[in-house]
Amino acid sequence: MLALRLTRAARPAVQLRRLLVAAASAGTGFLLLGSLGYALGHPTTPGAGALRLAWCLVPLAATAYLALAVARTDPGTRPRPGLSAVGLGPGRLMAISALTTALSCVLGSLVALMFFLHLRGDITGMPFDGDGAKLLAADQPLPVPAVLTLLTLAPAVASLTVALALRPRDGRPGARWFDTALGRRPGAAAEPPADDESAGESDDAGAGAGAGATVGAPDAVAVPPAPREAPDGFPWGVAALAGGLAVQAYAGRVTPAPSLAALPAEGAAVLVGWMLTALGLVLAAPGLTFLAGLLLQSTRPGALRLLAGRVLMAEATRIGRPLGVLCAVVSAAFAMTVLYDGSAPPFGPLTLLGTLVVAGCTLATLLTAAVEARQSRADTTAALLRLGAPATMLRSAAALRAAALLAVFGPLTLLIAYLSALPTSR
Repeated sequence: MLALRLTRAARPAVQLRRLLVAAASAGTGFLLLGSLGYALGHPTTPGAGALRLAWCLVPLAATAYLALAVARTDPGTRPRPGLSAVGLGPGRLMAISALTTALSCVLGSLVALMFFLHLRGDITGMPFDGDGAKLLAADQPLPVPAVLTLLTLAPAVASLTVALALRPRDGRPGARWFDTALGRRPGAAAEPPADDESAGESDDAGAGAGAGATVGAPDAVAVPPAPREAPDGFPWGVAALAGGLAVQAYAGRVTPAPSLAALPAEGAAVLVGWMLTALGLVLAAPGLTFLAGLLLQSTRPGALRLLAGRVLMAEATRIGRPLGVLCAVVSAAFAMTVLYDGSAPPFGPLTLLGTLVVAGCTLATLLTAAVEARQSRADTTAALLRLGAPATMLRSAAALRAAALLAVFGPLTLLIAYLSALPTSR
C-alpha cells in the first residue's frame, strides 16, 4: 500500500518517467511474445526461433537500465534524514523502489499482452486484414505457461536490478563488486545523517569545500574540488571492446554477410560480439569522461574551464555509463544498416520495434542520468550562486561540458561503428 501511495502522490515529471518504463516494458514484452509466435509458426527451425529470443536480451537489458535510472531519480524513495525513525530505512526504501518498478513493468507487460492478442485476432477479430496472422502464428494455440514466463521477464529483471543497485551497502567483497558493476561508489553511506544540526554543518562544509575559492571576495568564482580517484574499469573496458570487435570480425568472415535470423551460428556470434562491444564501451566510458574533464583543465585553465572540467570528473561514472550505452547503440545501428544493405532482407516490423525500444531507452536513460547529476549538484550550485557566480557562467559551463563530451565520444562512436561494420560490408 505504501508503494501505491508513493506512486500516486509523485510529481508529473516522475510519473512521466515511470510511464516511459512501462512503455519500454510493453515494447520488450511484445518482442518476446513475437519471438514466441515465430517459434510456434516455424516448428522446423528451432534455432532461428531461439536466436530471435536471444536478441530480445538487448531490449530487455535496455529496459532494466532505464528502470534503474528512473528509480535513482525518484524523490519519493530517496533516503532522507529522519525516515529511519518512522520505519523507512534504506532497506524499506529499496523494497519500495523495486516494487514501484515492478508495478510499472507489469503495466507495460499487460499492455503488450493485450496488443499481441488483438493482432492475433483472439479478442476482437483479425485487424489490419490479417497481416499479422502469419507473423504471430494466429492459427496456433498459445501455450499459457510460456506466455506468462515471457511476460514476467521484464518486471523480474528490472526490479531485481533496482534492488541490487539500491540495496543497503556493506563492506563485503561481493557487495563491493556489485557496487562497482552498477556504477555506485563502494563504501558510500546509504543514508544521510539523521541529525539536522550535523546535516547543516556538513552542508556548510561541503559548500565551502566545493567552493574552492575565497568566500569573502564577491567577485571570486568558486569551483568544486577535483576528485581524488579516477573511475575503475577502463582496462577491462578496452579488453572487452577489443574482444567484441574480434568476435564481430569472426562472424563476418563469410560472404555474403549473414542474416541475423537465418543463420543461427553466425547470428549468435554477431550478438555476442555486439554485447561484448557494448560492455567494453560502458566500462570504458567513465574513464573517458574523466579524461575529458582533465583535458578541459589543461594549459592554464580559467574559472569556467575549471568548473566544467571538475564537474565532469565528479560525474564521470554517473554520466559516462549512459554515454557508453549510447555509443554502443549508435554504432550497432550503423552496423545493422550495413548488414541489411543490398541483397539481405529488409527490416521487419519486430526489428524496427526492437530498434525503437533500445534507442528510446538509451536516450531516456541519458536524460534521466543528467537529471540525477543535476540533483546531486544542487547544493554545490546553490553555494556557487551564493558566492556570486553568475547564472550565465553555469550555463556556459554546461555547454562546455557537452562540447567536450561530444569531442571525445563522437569520433569514438564513428570509429567503433566503422570497425563493427567493416567485416559485414565485404
